[in-house]
Amino acid sequence: MSGALQAVFQNQRSFGPAPGSQSYTTAGTYSWVAPAGVTKVSVVAVGGGGDGIAVSGAYCGGPGGAGGGLVYGNNISVTPGNSYTVFVGKNDTVICGANAISYFCSATVLKATGGPAGGTAGGGTGSGTSKTGGGNGGAAGNGYGCTAFTNSAGGGGGGAAGYSGNGGAGGFYCNNGSAGAGGGGGGGAGGFRGVTGRGGAGAGGVGILGQGSNGTAGTRCTGCNISIGGGGGSSGTAGTNASANNGTAPGIYGGGAGGGGFISGTGGTGAGGAVRIIWPGCSRSFPSTSAGSP
Repeated sequence: MSGALQAVFQNQRSFGPAPGSQSYTTAGTYSWVAPAGVTKVSVVAVGGGGDGIAVSGAYCGGPGGAGGGLVYGNNISVTPGNSYTVFVGKNDTVICGANAISYFCSATVLKATGGPAGGTAGGGTGSGTSKTGGGNGGAAGNGYGCTAFTNSAGGGGGGAAGYSGNGGAGGFYCNNGSAGAGGGGGGGAGGFRGVTGRGGAGAGGVGILGQGSNGTAGTRCTGCNISIGGGGGSSGTAGTNASANNGTAPGIYGGGAGGGGFISGTGGTGAGGAVRIIWPGCSRSFPSTSAGSP
């Protein structure tokens, strides 16, 4: 081999594997196979958001669901050709004794905690031997208690966790939610008390392409009796506005749903979680170093 050809060959080898990614956004169990040449990856996992709770009596308002937690790990060692388990949680799935967790490899390597249904506490930051960082899911808002002859309202959902901060808290009945931090989703506004006793609004979810802007707080539109859903953080989607008895749906990924209001109100369904793997992990990392597509 000539000196010139050898130099070209060595130069090509120095580039390493081409950048790539794989996202899992539907609840279930998957097997990811490390591509040829890939020995390091970075991973973000989002737990599922909590369901809102239906009313438990004629004049009760149900609490919203809490936001799912987010965890990421960088420069995780893998072996080309080997398979690694990926689990994406949703609030109606139970694994390892907990609802809505999401993980990479195993629950002991990198695990995001799900938000509890009807929970005032949000999902935890997650855990695992490969954890680098993450945030807590936002706490859900409480509904108004069972007071006779009062049309009670549901609480707002808690926002999905951010990369370096927490999801926004859901608003109690008749109160605004709060904005997310560190790229987290905003909390949904609580429902209106009054003639109709409305449900709470869903919270904002969080995106999986790296840290972006914070999700806005859900607010109450007093002139139109509508509770506004929390804004999505880091390009996650926003929660749905509430204008009737039912609590409404949250944004993806990891947003908590609104609680039900008054006699017939039902709680919304929490958003599912997600897992995203990017490589090479030695040069791409969360929250923001070449973390976007591909």
